[in-house]
Amino acid sequence: MLVYAPAILFVCMFLVGFARERRRFSNAVLLGLAGVFALAAWLVEITRGDEQLGHRILVALLVLATAGIAVLAWFLLSNGVTMLRKEGRSPANLLSLMAGIALVGLLALLLIAWVLHTRTLLVVAVTVVALTGYVAFLFLCFTVYAFLYGRLPYRRKADYVVVLGSGLAGGSKVPPLLASRLERARAVHARITARGGRPVLLTSGGQGPDEELPESHAMADYLVERGFPAAQIEREDRSTTTEENLRFSKSLMEKANPDYRCVIVTNNYHVFRAAVTSRRIGVRGQVVGSPTAAYFWPSAMIREFVALFLAYRRTNIGVCLALVLGGMLLWWIG
Repeated sequence: MLVYAPAILFVCMFLVGFARERRRFSNAVLLGLAGVFALAAWLVEITRGDEQLGHRILVALLVLATAGIAVLAWFLLSNGVTMLRKEGRSPANLLSLMAGIALVGLLALLLIAWVLHTRTLLVVAVTVVALTGYVAFLFLCFTVYAFLYGRLPYRRKADYVVVLGSGLAGGSKVPPLLASRLERARAVHARITARGGRPVLLTSGGQGPDEELPESHAMADYLVERGFPAAQIEREDRSTTTEENLRFSKSLMEKANPDYRCVIVTNNYHVFRAAVTSRRIGVRGQVVGSPTAAYFWPSAMIREFVALFLAYRRTNIGVCLALVLGGMLLWWIG
């Protein structure tokens, strides 16, 4: 059982971190490390004293990893084409396509390195695989924990239900993506009200250069047109980013009630990054998500991961530089 000690340690660290603050990216990493060490310990246990079995398992894992990369590349390329057809050619909509192309490039590099078998090319391939593995590990941690976080129960007593804006269609209309957030916010508001609360629904979003009115005003109009009481709506109409949504909403809530608690509503792909951002700027509340079209989800999740990766850029760049330097050292001593 000693071989499972590292996994147990990381599980304990995860549980402590989760109990203290569930909105930390470190929770996702600790959970991922627990899984990695548990899998490694299990492999050590079943292959102990059987070298041939260990060799067969290693070969099987390599084959599965290669096949998995190929299938994932095909899926991302297919999704990227769908995104271009349905959403247009904005940089954000190209992410799944670019990720698919990058995975095809990785497979091509590995094949060329295996065929040519030159020392320099092998070291380059090993370094690229290490960098890809690091990013893939973080992305898997992010995806799994975001899925878990989005299904956690939220506070049933809250003073505010905050809806984050996401852009208007045609400069004035609420698009389906934003309508999904507003409908989930109505449901959350009704649930809190049914338990005796009197929350204010706070729509948050400023006016973009191509918009005829602030997003928060269009959001409020959408709700009122569908029977929601106008007196229970407040508007934050200065923000242009997620961080500003939360920061400016926080100011309004603190001004009215310094001891406020809130539930923040966004789309499911955006939940965890919004939660991490809300913790960082001191918003007292949890985040819940609304449904998103299936074809939109992969590219959106990649975008959210990139944003979080850059938010912790010092640590991530440091690790990536260490991996590159390790590859250079491997080449030099070889």
